[in-house]
Amino acid sequence: MSATLAVRRAAARRHRIVVSTVIVFAVVAIVVAVSVGDYPIAPDRLWATLTGSGTRIEQYVVFQVRAPRAAMALVAGAALGAAGALLQSFLGNPLASPDLLGISGGSGLAAVTAILVLGTTGPLLAVFAFAGGAAVAVLLALAGRSLRDGGFRLILAGIGVSFLTAALINLLMVRAKVEEARLALLWLTGSLSSTPWWQVVVVVIVIIALLPALVVASRWLPLVQLGRESAHGLGVASAPVRLVVVTSAVLLTAVTCAFVGPISFIALCAPAIARGLLRHGAVGVGTSAALGAVLLSAADLVAQYAIPGVSMPVGIVTGAVGALFLLWLLATSKGRQL
Repeated sequence: MSATLAVRRAAARRHRIVVSTVIVFAVVAIVVAVSVGDYPIAPDRLWATLTGSGTRIEQYVVFQVRAPRAAMALVAGAALGAAGALLQSFLGNPLASPDLLGISGGSGLAAVTAILVLGTTGPLLAVFAFAGGAAVAVLLALAGRSLRDGGFRLILAGIGVSFLTAALINLLMVRAKVEEARLALLWLTGSLSSTPWWQVVVVVIVIIALLPALVVASRWLPLVQLGRESAHGLGVASAPVRLVVVTSAVLLTAVTCAFVGPISFIALCAPAIARGLLRHGAVGVGTSAALGAVLLSAADLVAQYAIPGVSMPVGIVTGAVGALFLLWLLATSKGRQL
């Protein structure tokens, strides 16, 4: 009993250290994001601006230009990290993420259709993107309703949906006018530029509304990972867990894609990194969310300032880094067992 208690205390201590470190990095990322740019703001001027003593220009730059973008990077990254953790834990596969399951592709197809066919822009575009991701999730739930194979049926269905949505998007793009195709391509790449506060508020509201479901799912998932029969013997049915996990992951992914586009690989990388840091095999949903926030914030800083005078969409950075991470994951011993 003492050995078990010691292991639990060590795991809890490591979890506190990891979370505290991630929070520190998140704070640093926010400070850098609102300080650096074409109009640099020194630390003393930043503090003055935050306390209401800054000039009008400083207040405008901080609160209307940089702060909404930095806040969206945090909340969108947290949503994607949590969504990836839920799917990977439930399916028991490190490749299970909204990107590879086609949920992001569904949002992208709906948004591109709205832009190129219906001429939709603004808040209504977010509604189409959300509906597209939700529709794909329903199809995946029907295709993977039997998870006796460990979720591989659902993953294979998601890969098929991803290829299908990509083909349809390409068809729409080649038949569109140049300016319309450019607008659609920018959305598909994923960008945090020109983010208004109301979009940040909507994402935060969705996350807060899903917090009870995330807490319940975090408690159930370790039991579900023991297997259907073992979980049922412990009083946990897999059907309600699947409903909570899939619904939460879809809502988190779809609302993020609706506002910033299908930013790739954050949902894949954050849970894998969290698993390595925690070192107890399970994916911590909260830790993955925090890591997702830091990863997306750091990626956005790289996208803005890595090349002087060139501001790239953040999706380019996450796609490049995520592709390398995926290759590394496949090259490891766990990847060979997929």
